[in-house]
Amino acid sequence: MPAMRFITTVLPLLAVLVAAPAFGQEPRTDPAEPLAVKENVPGPLATNEQRLDNLFVRLKRERSTEQARVIADEIRKAFTQSGSATVDFLMESAARAMNDKRYGAALDFLDQVTLLAPDYVEGWNRRATLHYLLGNYPKAMSDSARVLAIEPRHIGALAGIAGILQETGHDTQALEAWEAYLSYYPADREAQQQTIELMKKLAGQKT
Repeated sequence: MPAMRFITTVLPLLAVLVAAPAFGQEPRTDPAEPLAVKENVPGPLATNEQRLDNLFVRLKRERSTEQARVIADEIRKAFTQSGSATVDFLMESAARAMNDKRYGAALDFLDQVTLLAPDYVEGWNRRATLHYLLGNYPKAMSDSARVLAIEPRHIGALAGIAGILQETGHDTQALEAWEAYLSYYPADREAQQQTIELMKKLAGQKT
């Protein structure tokens, strides 16, 4: 899979970024203790997996930007299905905390999600987004890599990694991330433009 090939090239870079101190961030203390009794969170339902497979087939074939966006939104909604009332509650609590800019509380809620449901891809993805908003790129990259290890087709994580790599000047790896993204979502005009600009930039550096 394109994303898996991308992971093998970006992991060495991730190791460097994760080892570096977060940009402008103080080290965070350990999260609150996890819930005393962990819930046996069920894995994704087979029907949801089948639905995702079908949606990704449609997304890859769709050439209309508008129709592809609708399919991509359906995929994002499918990723949010946890199959656990507890996880859903924690995710909703994290979303409310983020909206209220209570980022520390949001991070605690998302820490609980990843502890309770380590295979729930959206828990890692949402926490990656929060780390990005806080300027903690190494942790955002680490969580995004965890997302791709669970679900290599996660277009949100691929786009997030591509954006961070561009912002930090890793243009070659950013191009690889966008190419992996476009292999799943070829009708995304913005991703197409980012890819073209990076290709031109890298070509100019070689001349």
